[in-house]
Amino acid sequence: MHEVVTQYDHRGVRAVQRMVEYAPSTGGLALWVRHKDVSFSDLARDDRRSVPAVMTDGNTIFYGEAFASLPLEEQTGLVAHEVLHIALRHPQRALDLRRLTGDVDPDLFNVCADAIVNSTLGHLGWLRLPPTSVFLDTLLAQSLGLKQDATTALLAWDVERLYRAIDDRRLGARSGQQSRRSGQSGNGPEVAGSTPRDTTREADDAPRQEDGPAASRARAMGARTARDLLPCPDDAAPPEAEAEAAREWSERILRGHAGDGAFSMLRTLIADLPQTRTPWRQVLRTRLARGLSRKPSVSWSRPSRSYIANQGRGGPNRRLPFEPGISPSRIEPRLAVIVDVSGSIDDELMQQFAGEIAAISRRQEAGLVLLIGDDRVRRIEVFKPGRFALDDITFEGGGGTDFTPLLEAADTYRPDIAVVLTDLDGPTRFRPRWPVIWAVPESHAHAVPPFGRLLSLR
Repeated sequence: MHEVVTQYDHRGVRAVQRMVEYAPSTGGLALWVRHKDVSFSDLARDDRRSVPAVMTDGNTIFYGEAFASLPLEEQTGLVAHEVLHIALRHPQRALDLRRLTGDVDPDLFNVCADAIVNSTLGHLGWLRLPPTSVFLDTLLAQSLGLKQDATTALLAWDVERLYRAIDDRRLGARSGQQSRRSGQSGNGPEVAGSTPRDTTREADDAPRQEDGPAASRARAMGARTARDLLPCPDDAAPPEAEAEAAREWSERILRGHAGDGAFSMLRTLIADLPQTRTPWRQVLRTRLARGLSRKPSVSWSRPSRSYIANQGRGGPNRRLPFEPGISPSRIEPRLAVIVDVSGSIDDELMQQFAGEIAAISRRQEAGLVLLIGDDRVRRIEVFKPGRFALDDITFEGGGGTDFTPLLEAADTYRPDIAVVLTDLDGPTRFRPRWPVIWAVPESHAHAVPPFGRLLSLR
């Protein structure tokens, strides 16, 4: 497929201009998106009849040849629809949900995402959505029997929660015995230069889920509209890159909505805003790297570079006072790790945490003080940099939790920073001078630490 010459050389130019004219801030989200025209030569022969007028892979909007013949108001509605799919990270979130649950029906997910986007845009008079569009209040009423107006529903439902409520499929026959109800191929048209088709779901011997009542009704509602979300490959982006992209898009949406006010493309600040989910390992590495970095110290044994460059003189007849140099501190940084063994942390998470701590300590060349306890200190291990194996340590306990004796014991070793693995269910009557990171399981992500910073291990 031929690359566009500029960002503004595509079939959706007039629609983007109209969006920016009527809603400068939220309409301007389209300027952060890549745009590409798709011609029949870019498609496999079997896909030419099923290609929609517009579609997206989560980063680029692809325009089919049918798009050019639509009225401007309908073009604007379609482009705004795809822009919100990208801004809300719907293709990427479908991939995340599939990784979590093991199976996501792309058609049902597309219907749920369309319903949220269409209801978000439904109040605008300067664009027109297709007459077959699915709206959130209608989908809830017909599939789940819930009566909510669009504004209330947008504040309550995100795409993951909506999909889980509607997906009542049951394991049934083989997938090769039935084609899609909507009459399209299982993964939508394959576009050159976009994401590869997922062929694993097309195997004849793969088990297929039979629709329950809710899924059947939702699928029937969406069958009249071509699926516009292309599948995301498993290696689309590393987790940290996607977390950063989600954060950027969330900020753009918030700024755009505030800038447009009553003219915003978003009916309200919907519950479906993309959430930043930076992996806890990355957060832990960053925070510990800062806390364990070697601090420079003054060295009187050698002069500074500026003193040497000036040869100790400030002029022909004037000597400069001696200026000491700077050298890295020879004092090794020390990390304290406190493990709450009162029974609140499962063994698998504890082993993952121990492995990550060991890797960070080796990388930072830091000494390690390990304190194991619950309402009292049960074990203390002191390790030199790179000379420890946390996997060989047994974490045993089972009483209540009191962080006071654990923190007091850690303070005697003068650590640079400490990490406490716990559920935060216990008193703390001692506040150390060094920073503390409270690492908690995802089920306690909303706990309030007595001081320091909270890190959810999700």
